[in-house]
This record gives sequence, C-alpha cells and structure tokens, in this order.
Amino acid sequence: MGHRCRTGFLTAAVFASQTANLIVPARAGDGVRAYLLKRRREVPYPTGVASLAVERAFDLVALGALGGAALAALLLDGRTVAPGGSELAVAAAAGTALAAALGSALTVAVARGDRRFGPALRERASGSRLSGAVDAAVRFGAAVRVVAADAGAVARVSLASGVVWAADALTAVFVLAALVGGFGGGVDPATLFVVGTLAVSAGNLAKVLPLSQGGIGLYEAAFTGIVVATTPIPAETALAAAALDHALKNAVTLAGGGLVAAAFDLSALRGPGESEREPDAAATRPATDR
Repeated sequence: MGHRCRTGFLTAAVFASQTANLIVPARAGDGVRAYLLKRRREVPYPTGVASLAVERAFDLVALGALGGAALAALLLDGRTVAPGGSELAVAAAAGTALAAALGSALTVAVARGDRRFGPALRERASGSRLSGAVDAAVRFGAAVRVVAADAGAVARVSLASGVVWAADALTAVFVLAALVGGFGGGVDPATLFVVGTLAVSAGNLAKVLPLSQGGIGLYEAAFTGIVVATTPIPAETALAAAALDHALKNAVTLAGGGLVAAAFDLSALRGPGESEREPDAAATRPATDR
C-alpha cells in the first residue's frame, strides 16, 4: 500500500492489537493497530484500517481453503462430518468462509475493472458534512485496490497467510496427539492431521463472529464437534484439547502484548537514528485513488 515499516514495529503492533482484542468486546482492539501506525509511523488511518481489512480477508480465505481441503480429504475417505451439539458454531464457520470467499472475489473483480468510483463520490459529497467521511472511505478503497489489483501481491500474501494458519493447525494437532497418547494412540497420524486442520479452521472461522469475548466457547464448540464427529476420540478429550490449544495461543498473545506494553517506547524496535514518530522511508507516500 505504499508504506514500509520495520518488522519489529509491526510485530509489536500486532501483539498490542491482538491483546486488546482479548479484553475489548467485538474485536474493537483492532483499532489499536491503526492508531499505532498513525501515531508512530504517520500512516493515515484509512490506509491502516485498509491493511487490517485486507489481512483479515486473506486470513479467512486461507482458513476456508485449509478447512475445505481437510473436509474433502475426509469425504474422499468415506467419513461423514456431522457434528452433534455444535451446529451453530460449525454453521457460523461455514458461513464466514463462504462470505469471505465471495467478498474477496468481488473485491478483486472490482479492483481489476475499469470503473473508478472515488472521483464521483468525492464530487457528490463536496461541501457537505459527509465530505470527510467520504474522503476517508475513498482512501480506504484505494488502499485495498492497490493490493487487490496486484496479482503478485495477492499471491505473496495468500502464501504467507496459508503458511501461518498451517502452523496454527499443526500446533493443535500436536496438542490433540499429546492428549490421546501420541500419534499412535488409537488414531493414525494422517487422520489426526486432517481432522486437526479441519477443527482449527472451523474453530477460528466460528470465533470471527463477535458472540463471545475472544471467541472463547465458539472455538471450543466447533473444534470439539468436528473431532468427535470424525474420530473415536471422546468428547471430554476433544474439549480438553480445544481448550488447551486456545489457551496456549492466547497465552502467547498475552505474553507478547505484555512485553510490548512494558517497553512501548519501542527503542529496541527502531533502527539507528530513527525517532519515535519518524516515518520509515516511503511512509508518507499515500495510496492513490486508482
């Protein structure tokens, strides 16, 4: 989107916003990241929010793709996936994945089209009380368009998001294996890996809906329902695995957020000679309304 920040600073911003999400309802903690980008690196709010929106969209599509691949593998193996007692969470996961896929496809299609809505919207709102909000919305759309219209950027971000969520799923697989007595404890490793991937995908997609603080409960319900429906693992073991997996990941978030909060002058994250509010190179170049 035309702005470059150091990896250390961005990592700190992610930890700060994700920690806030565990405390503030409805994922309102995401605003912390846009605030830090603006205050510390002079990235305009519309661009910071747009970067977050694009990241979330890629994450949801990656989770949907991983979950879809795992589901296909189970169906090809002749297994049925009909979770009992967690229909709401699983339905929420499926709906979120479908909405993310359709929304992303529509965004890319619009970005690659020839129509430009920004100038017309600005002209219509010129001189009105809504002019500021319309201008921010147009800048938001322009920043999203920069990524969506770049096939190379789409491929890179998609690959990065897929790798991150695959690692997240692998963590849950190891937790599940530990609780069932290892990879030879009654469930073959391939099934454990496929089921764990599907359970993590469904759990994370379900907790996108702001129905509980930090997604606690929704994640565990979807995870447990998938595992019980597709393996001989008892419900209490599946629930314990879901709770432990979720707790471990939240603990990492809280630990990172605590470190950032304790030393948030970010002196260790800035390069030599970089002041607290000095923008990185190219940080002041705005996304254009293309």
